[in-house]
Amino acid sequence: MKITKFDDYQEKIIKTDAYRHTGNVLHPAMLEKIMGLTGEAGEVSDKFKKIIRDKGGMISKEDREEIAKELGDTLWYISSIARYLDIPLSEVAGKNVEKLYSRMKRGVLAGDGDNR
Repeated sequence: MKITKFDDYQEKIIKTDAYRHTGNVLHPAMLEKIMGLTGEAGEVSDKFKKIIRDKGGMISKEDREEIAKELGDTLWYISSIARYLDIPLSEVAGKNVEKLYSRMKRGVLAGDGDNR
């Protein structure tokens, strides 16, 4: 299934969330999603670690497919966390692009700090 709009994706995954909590309270459902995100991000990292360690850095078609699955899992958690905060995923993506273009324009893409 091809999804071309972030908000469509966010709407489609609602039914796959066992908790389906929304609101401004840091609910255990949101904490579960935050922990899930870190776990899935770790799985993405682990795939790359094994490619470096076991395959000399050569990424196969199968590796790409497995990494895509793990990236999809991280996207699910990001989308769910955003939904719990009533933030459309398109807004998350848009704000990120604005931030990065601002940094690029000011010549501070590299460096430390969230607000550079």
